[in-house]
Amino acid sequence: MRTTMKRLAPIALAALLAGLAGPLAAAENNAVNKDLTSVIALLGLPCGQVASAQRRGENDYLATCTDGNRYRVYTNAQGRVVAEKQ
Repeated sequence: MRTTMKRLAPIALAALLAGLAGPLAAAENNAVNKDLTSVIALLGLPCGQVASAQRRGENDYLATCTDGNRYRVYTNAQGRVVAEKQ
């Protein structure tokens, strides 16, 4: 019985960690959406709220707003944040 428990413990731990990955990723996505909403608003562009975002690279996102606008938000070579309407 003890050897069975020892064999199953790593599998149970892996399953537990896999179950936590979904909520953690969702929380991270919500934070990114809020940040992108703020950036777009600070740049004076119409958006409302970012509904979804796709990461295209480091500091490069394609944001889709609730009002239907889409923006590529990225950091340019000079280190400035830019939002281009797509």
